[in-house]
Amino acid sequence: DLDTVEPTISGPKRPQDKILLRNAKPQMSKLLDEYKSKRQSIEIKTRDYGDFTLNEADVVIAAITSCTNTSNPSVMLGAGLVAKKALEKGLQVKPWVKTSLAPGSRVVTEYLEKSYLLKELEALKFYVVGYGCTTCIGNSGDMIPEVQKAVIDNDMVVCSALSGNRNFEARIHANIKMNFLASPMLVVAYAIAGTMDFDMNNDSLGTDQNGNPVYLKDIWPSNAEINEVMSKVVTPEDYAKTYATAFDGDETWKALNAPKGQTYDWDPKSTYIQEAPFFDDMSEEVPEPNDIRGANVLLQLGDMVTTDHISPAGKFLPEHPAGQYLVNNGVEKKDFNSYGSRRGNHEVMMRGTFANVRIKNKLASREGGWTKYIPTGEEMPVFDASMKYQEAGTPLVVIGGKEYGSGSSRDWAAKGTQLLGVKAVITESYERIHRSNLVGMGVLPLQFQEGETQDTFGLTGEETYDITGISTNLTPGKLVDVTATKKDGSKVEFKALVRLDSGVDVEYYKHGGILNYVLRNFLKSDN
Repeated sequence: DLDTVEPTISGPKRPQDKILLRNAKPQMSKLLDEYKSKRQSIEIKTRDYGDFTLNEADVVIAAITSCTNTSNPSVMLGAGLVAKKALEKGLQVKPWVKTSLAPGSRVVTEYLEKSYLLKELEALKFYVVGYGCTTCIGNSGDMIPEVQKAVIDNDMVVCSALSGNRNFEARIHANIKMNFLASPMLVVAYAIAGTMDFDMNNDSLGTDQNGNPVYLKDIWPSNAEINEVMSKVVTPEDYAKTYATAFDGDETWKALNAPKGQTYDWDPKSTYIQEAPFFDDMSEEVPEPNDIRGANVLLQLGDMVTTDHISPAGKFLPEHPAGQYLVNNGVEKKDFNSYGSRRGNHEVMMRGTFANVRIKNKLASREGGWTKYIPTGEEMPVFDASMKYQEAGTPLVVIGGKEYGSGSSRDWAAKGTQLLGVKAVITESYERIHRSNLVGMGVLPLQFQEGETQDTFGLTGEETYDITGISTNLTPGKLVDVTATKKDGSKVEFKALVRLDSGVDVEYYKHGGILNYVLRNFLKSDN
């Protein structure tokens, strides 16, 4: 019933966490309690933005991003009209909010310019920062420096508001704990409000030139207003003209010195692109699958571990293994860029696997990419532990809960898992694409049987695992035997479902993954 549809936002850490806009303020109070907010108010002095008070639940990043909404002219022009009406009422974005506008296409800039609404957005500090993925993939950059220092020093619970479709933990910014998805029009409104602890239906956004309160309804355009502008400035000709030259690039791009030929010339000094070792030591014949024996647990995780937890896409710090790799290769911190931009270098990406600053590994005493190296009990970065295990020839497993691998389908979540020496993942359930990607990288996805979990078996992650039944008659949906041996010698035995869901899955797994499968078939056809 369309009469029941009403404005919503979602957050603070999953796209499916729906919040009705009218319930946003009371919900925020509950969320602040969940995040153990101290309800702090910090006085901040800045040279460029004036002096102000920063409160918990304040919006420190407001971004109209390229994800989803910027391909919809009605909401983009609507955002421009919200900005126009807000300026007419004398409203402005709060000084602690970092704003940005990143359309998915240059066409958006063209019709915003033609409608004279781009200058209205710019007057509210929503300047075009680029085209394509920005804030929604972790490329927001830092907050306003003084704000960022206050947030980090005081461990403040602050927010972002963005018009993207992903808001997983630490994806937008490592130090912004709550992230909310909203329409471009609401992003502008929240930038003006300056806080998510706000009732958009009843709280005043500010006062006009006569001292009268201004509410969201006073600056919200009607459908008729939006349609009138859209009919004048959005034309098929604009799309045809812009997309005809989409791949030409600017003069800088055209001037790049690109190698020629059909074989890539690997540069051993590049920190962006290196030849991945997926085909190292690959036999010409398909090997028989082996049982997994004497495996240790690299991570023991809970429910709703997303691909952002497994393979973060944002920036990383100098002290993290990926940062250390770049530092050791002469890269300065200002040039680190992000995991997403360095995904062509497996050395960076494998060091970033399970390195999300919000991942919670039950084997570690702190959040982030840490684990316990079981043979010595020492706590260390996941990457360092993996290297020690691999040097000793120890296979690894990851234990998880429900909905493992939810979120964006990210190939490196499976590639990185494989490169860390993980042979199997055992969870209660999988997101379908990540399960498929694990198979595609030769990692065996196993699933606890109905009613069984890591908790029902009392698993701590310090056991040694034997998984048998893989080497003989491996078929879709087979049950294999798992034996977890505790330090005192006692054993926990259970059966796990092999999540190879088809004959093709079995073939991929036997080959060691889809890459090996394709290469072997290519070599055979070439011969």
